[in-house]
Amino acid sequence: MPINMPDKVKARVDGRNVHVEGPLGKLAYHLPDGIDAVVAGSVINVSIAQGATDKGALFGTCRARINNMVTGVVKEFEKVLEISGVGFKGAVEGNRVSMQLGFSHPVLVDIPQGIKMSFDPKQVVLTIKGIDREVVGNLAAQIKRIKRPEPYKGTGIKYQGEHIIRKAGKTAAGAGATSGGAAKK
Repeated sequence: MPINMPDKVKARVDGRNVHVEGPLGKLAYHLPDGIDAVVAGSVINVSIAQGATDKGALFGTCRARINNMVTGVVKEFEKVLEISGVGFKGAVEGNRVSMQLGFSHPVLVDIPQGIKMSFDPKQVVLTIKGIDREVVGNLAAQIKRIKRPEPYKGTGIKYQGEHIIRKAGKTAAGAGATSGGAAKK
């Protein structure tokens, strides 16, 4: 399945490297052995090299990565995280993000080059934008791992729209049970 490039995007293949350039920036990807890419006009064709029949699974990944590069240099990728909890908030300070997450210290996360991060006015919704889908997704996952949503109150960091399955607490679990323990004989 060929990858169609918009008019504003230029791509070239140098040996094992694929370079894509667009209005938002430049990206490069190193092709693994057994996978070939050819630019023909406004189309990029990715194929399995002759004699490399065991590279089928890798082929799909390479094609998707190159397609994401073409999409990213035209339109930025975005991940939105929600911080929920009493007193939980964050702010962008220069090239770092500082978050108050219930620890005894603020959590500082460096912003990688080429990534834009911003908080909403209430300081509880973090938006991560960038042209490289892999970097945006990995950064969002790294930030989410700092304070995962817990199942009882739902506090922590989650993706926007993510549903957290809540557990019943001790009071709800014990409401149906009789008090006093086991019956006497």
